[in-house]
Amino acid sequence: MVKQYGELYLDTRRALLAVEDVQSAGQIARQLVCHFTGKTQEAILARRELYASEEAVEAVEAALARLLKGEPLAYVLGRWEFYGLPLRVTPDVLIPRDDTCAVAELAIRQGLFLQQDPRILDLCCGCGCIGLAVASRVKDARVTLADLSKAALTVAKENTSLNKLGGRVRCVQVNALEPPAPFLGQFDMIVSNPPYVTAEEMMQLPDSVKNFEPHMALYGGEDGLDFYRAIARGYRAALKPGGYLCFEFGMGQGDRVCQILEENGYTVLERSRDFNERERAVLARYGRKDD
Repeated sequence: MVKQYGELYLDTRRALLAVEDVQSAGQIARQLVCHFTGKTQEAILARRELYASEEAVEAVEAALARLLKGEPLAYVLGRWEFYGLPLRVTPDVLIPRDDTCAVAELAIRQGLFLQQDPRILDLCCGCGCIGLAVASRVKDARVTLADLSKAALTVAKENTSLNKLGGRVRCVQVNALEPPAPFLGQFDMIVSNPPYVTAEEMMQLPDSVKNFEPHMALYGGEDGLDFYRAIARGYRAALKPGGYLCFEFGMGQGDRVCQILEENGYTVLERSRDFNERERAVLARYGRKDD
C-alpha cells in the first residue's frame, strides 16, 4: 500500500521505539525513509503530505523488519561512512567503527612524512576503510589492500571504485598468518586492524555482532594475539629498512601488543586513544632507536 512520506516516517519511528530510544528511533527512521525513497530529509519534510511509491514503502518496511530482528543498520542500508568516505558494506566485512579512526589517523599522519610515492599496505583490510582513508589523505601514496577473504576483497574493490582511487589502490589476496609472498614487494608502512577478539570474548559478543558480522574477521586466537605475532614476525620481510607498522588493538591489549613488537625488533613510537579515550592503536618503526 502507498503512504504519505510523513506517515511512512511516523510509522517507521513508532515501530523502532520497541528497540530504540526516542532520539535514535527518529534518526534511524529518517535514514531509512531517505535511503529507500531516494529523497533528502529536506525534500521529505517539504512533501510530507505527498505519497511515496508502493515500491519505496515496501522497501522501507522490509528494511524495518530486518532491523527489528537485530540486523545492524549498516548492513540494512548496504553502506556506511568512515573518515568522510562513503563505503559499501555487506555481511562479508566488518562494519567500520569510529574506534578505527585512531589507527587511520596514526597511519595518515605518518604517511604524510614518508618519502615521495610511498607504498602502504593495509593488511586484513576488510572493506578497505583504513587503506582508502590513507589514500584519500596521502595524495601520492600507492596503497595495497590485502585480505584472505575473496568476498571482502570484492567489497574493497567496489569501495576503491566508489571513491575514485583505482589509480593508486590495488587489491590482493594474502594470508596474514603466513609469511608474505615475494610478489608483494616491500612497503614504507604496513597498517592493520587484524582480528583480535579472544576465545572467551567470542562467547560474549552482542547478538548484532555474533549473528551478523563475519567471525573470520573477529577471532584472533585463544588470547586474541595470533595475528600480531604473525605479522610482527613474518611481515618484517615486507617492510623497507626503517619501515613502519601501525596496529589497531582491542581494549586492554596495548601492553602485550607493544611487547610483541619490541620482541620482534620494533621501536614503539606512539600509542593513541580512540574517541572514547580507550587506548586503541600503536605506531612502531622496524629497528632500534640507535639504528
